[in-house]
Amino acid sequence: MIIDVNAFLGRYPFRRAPGGSPQALIEGMDRTGVTEAWVSNLSAIFWRDPTEGNGVLYQAAEFQPRFRPVPAIHPALPNWLEVLQEAVERRAPCVRADPTCYALEPGGGEMLALAAACGTAGMPLLMAVRLEDGRQRHPNDAAPELPAAAVRALLRADPRVRLLITHADRDLIEQVHFGSTPAEAARVLWDICWIWGPPEDHLALLLKTIGVERFTFGTGMPLRLPENAVARLDLLDLSQDDRHRIEQGNASAFLSESSKSPRNSTNSAQNS
Repeated sequence: MIIDVNAFLGRYPFRRAPGGSPQALIEGMDRTGVTEAWVSNLSAIFWRDPTEGNGVLYQAAEFQPRFRPVPAIHPALPNWLEVLQEAVERRAPCVRADPTCYALEPGGGEMLALAAACGTAGMPLLMAVRLEDGRQRHPNDAAPELPAAAVRALLRADPRVRLLITHADRDLIEQVHFGSTPAEAARVLWDICWIWGPPEDHLALLLKTIGVERFTFGTGMPLRLPENAVARLDLLDLSQDDRHRIEQGNASAFLSESSKSPRNSTNSAQNS
């Protein structure tokens, strides 16, 4: 079993990226042996109200049991607590926010409130550092990348906050990990889709210095070829147990740890 925590349905507005339909996503999963995909709405990231794309995800997951919906939350909109509550009720594996695409300060008050509410609800928060390589971004794609300082600030918003960070490179991962306390660093899970393999061998180095338990499988498809993530693991000298942890075990353990904080109503966050 392989869990892909970083997949998308929908279209990317700045270039042609085929493969965003449910059928195309399933085909990519079948080619690479992915059993389950945590799916975000790629189109909705760039909408004024990204939560309007959540219904598509919930519907897709109803028709395709290999999909798990990752609903978007915009903490500057008045309905964000209701969106979080719906995600809890629907047993979503996590929720996502893309503050730089929403023109929000990544470590600002709205995001700190969202992180704290997610911690209270026992819901992991997913954020992407970037979606596209800066060298090929469209001139109108001006959203800055997620900074390491913001990730550290969100971890400190509440001791129950758990973050799933995608599209991070070695530099940002090291800044966050070594700039955090051991307890804080243990509440972050990193996907591997943007970490260089050979000849730079960034992924091998990070697995050695930070630990296999902090990394999980993610492809970023359809913006990235899913085979890339598989090849990164194929080129490593991993034990069967370590590969299993990256492909499935760490994501499952991450959800299990989150569930130790009961997925309660978000009313307590609203009242705080």
